[in-house]
Amino acid sequence: MATEQSRTAARLMVSPAVILLFLWMIVPLGMTIYFSFLRYNLLMPGMESWAGFDNYYYFLAQPAFTSALINTLLLVGGVLLITVVGGIALALLLDQPFKGQGVVRVMVIAPFFVMPTVSALVWKNMFMNPVNGIFAHIAKAIGVQPFDFLSHAPLASIILIVAWSWLPFATLILLTALQSLDREQMEAAEMDGANWINRFVYLVLPHLTRSITVVVLIQTIFLLSVFAEILVTTNGGPGTASTNLPYLVYAQSLLNFDVGGGSAGGIIAVILANIVAFFLMRMIGKNLET
Repeated sequence: MATEQSRTAARLMVSPAVILLFLWMIVPLGMTIYFSFLRYNLLMPGMESWAGFDNYYYFLAQPAFTSALINTLLLVGGVLLITVVGGIALALLLDQPFKGQGVVRVMVIAPFFVMPTVSALVWKNMFMNPVNGIFAHIAKAIGVQPFDFLSHAPLASIILIVAWSWLPFATLILLTALQSLDREQMEAAEMDGANWINRFVYLVLPHLTRSITVVVLIQTIFLLSVFAEILVTTNGGPGTASTNLPYLVYAQSLLNFDVGGGSAGGIIAVILANIVAFFLMRMIGKNLET
């Protein structure tokens, strides 16, 4: 009897959180699925009609979808490459004893706490501005024509901005894993004549494998929904050169006023993100078993 009463009390205490989670996630998702089957234009209120799967077909068939999908994959891959390689390098550097180590660690991790919109504005106006930006002044100082990053290399610029924001996260995770490495094993390898390259390849890198996998999984989930940096810097342009799936959904819904098509695009983006997350989770599971 006491056990049954404790279970009932536990269900009652958990129920507010479950209800809140339902209202916060399930209801909006259900409404999005419903709207994706309607011809729903914000410029024609009250004229909604059933569209079936037409919204999904037109969203997938438009030329911008292929470009957005490729840009999304390039964005995720580029940021992961920079953050994993740079994170390992910074973790190795910060793991070495030196004066002011604590201050340097705080400074390296600080960019992760800057809001995406703020970091994008800083990079756009302070660094990449072709007239008054720091990069432009450096180019003029060495006698080179300033380069308009956001116009001529928009996707690469966004990859750089997003990677700058996520590099501290990767560094923190990898540095934590690096500090658990057996120092006696490293010293024994050094005494046996192994140079730093061999020690890194055969001792450090295998030790960091699980942490790298976690970094890739977490970052991929968030990088698939990058939006603020694109909106603030390039607005998806020039053309669709820097448009990814979340921005394409935004453009379809709020710039073209097509709520039905945008909702269909949102469901497609969610499905693709879950497919990626599923395979990444399986990959992590296999790495943890070995």
